[in-house]
Amino acid sequence: MKKSLVLAMAMALGVTASAYAANPFSDVPAGHWAYDSINKLAAAGVIEGYGDSTFGGDKLMTRYEMAQIVAKAMAKGANVDKLAAEFADELDNLGVRVANLEKKADNVKVTGEMRYKYMSKDNGFGEKLAGSDSNHENDLRSRIWVTGQINDDWSYTGMIENTQDFDNNSGDEGTEFKRAYVEGKLGGMNVTAGRYAAFFANGNIYDAQADGVEVSYGDKVKVTGFAGKAADGLAFSDLGAVYGTEFDFEGGNYAGAELSANLNKLNVAGGYVNFKDIAKDSEVLATTIPDGIDDAIWYVGADYDFDGNVALSAMYLKGDASYKDVDASKVLGYDYDDDGWTVGLTYKGAEASEAGSWGLFANYYDQGFGTYLAHTTDANTFAGTGFKGYGVGANYTFAKNIVGTVAYYDTESKVAKDFGEKIADQRVWADVTFTF
Repeated sequence: MKKSLVLAMAMALGVTASAYAANPFSDVPAGHWAYDSINKLAAAGVIEGYGDSTFGGDKLMTRYEMAQIVAKAMAKGANVDKLAAEFADELDNLGVRVANLEKKADNVKVTGEMRYKYMSKDNGFGEKLAGSDSNHENDLRSRIWVTGQINDDWSYTGMIENTQDFDNNSGDEGTEFKRAYVEGKLGGMNVTAGRYAAFFANGNIYDAQADGVEVSYGDKVKVTGFAGKAADGLAFSDLGAVYGTEFDFEGGNYAGAELSANLNKLNVAGGYVNFKDIAKDSEVLATTIPDGIDDAIWYVGADYDFDGNVALSAMYLKGDASYKDVDASKVLGYDYDDDGWTVGLTYKGAEASEAGSWGLFANYYDQGFGTYLAHTTDANTFAGTGFKGYGVGANYTFAKNIVGTVAYYDTESKVAKDFGEKIADQRVWADVTFTF
């Protein structure tokens, strides 16, 4: 199609512009018969010419190129019904392409979170806790989340995290790729696989990053199976407060399953998690447990929502920590409880999307060694010895997507230090989290 024909039709569009650009195209001089029409269409954004500032009036135009011009004219409010009817198929195809482009643009979303935290801690002896430069923590954690839709059934999630330690301004804070996983449906099952946040027994056993897979089936009654590798540096992470040194171990491998049921206001669950090779090849414990500890943990729990505001939860756990099938207490040299329980009470809760919303919470813990690996509480759990104590706190949404939390924790190790007084830790936690 000749562009001269396009111009003849475009002159009938009634497209106007508030200002004309002088000589919009180098190959259309001011004296050209089509200069005014081309000037109007260019000023209105209906035509663009080529990237070299030429109009190319002698070149042939495809029907698809013409449909693009018609579409732009329609967007400007021009009455081009006849042209729209002539190029209906091309416009339809153009619309499909634009829709697909918009869908693709919405396919990937980037969100973020920034949390400032201050926490004071006191181990009861007036000493700094092991592995810490002070008796408080003061840091800023930033997270960037990237989510993308793979298809109708599968999605991808990634997360990058950076933590700035204001107590140690050495510039050595790291940025890590903390999450990278897919979620989707396989038959009638829901699947999560990759590096994700594993959450076992409401966090009373494990609440941390893991590399693994989780498969669940059911709705009101659900069966969930999981297997993978726990994050490193978790086992005995707080034991340094007892022995005056910092520990960092292999997380070990895990496998387990849970059966849960949603009975209206009552939710019940029971499960089993078997950890293998915890702290394997540790330099600190090379002479004691070079092959690592195995720990099989059973649990049963329930929570009840009274009226949508008040909720009560409780859980019992039983651990079986061993080294080469020998009870871990005989290997580590101290006695410990191999079971435990927790109870929690919540009232309402701050919602990031609702300014002015707030909540209260209180928890009590009495868990022996072998009943947890990476506990969800912010209290000192004295990993490797067991702990008991409580935590209370409140949260409040100051403005949309700005939530603050303040809490107090008082816990103690269930193993005596040097066979004498048990060590305790009191912590005051305060944070404010911005999400975007």
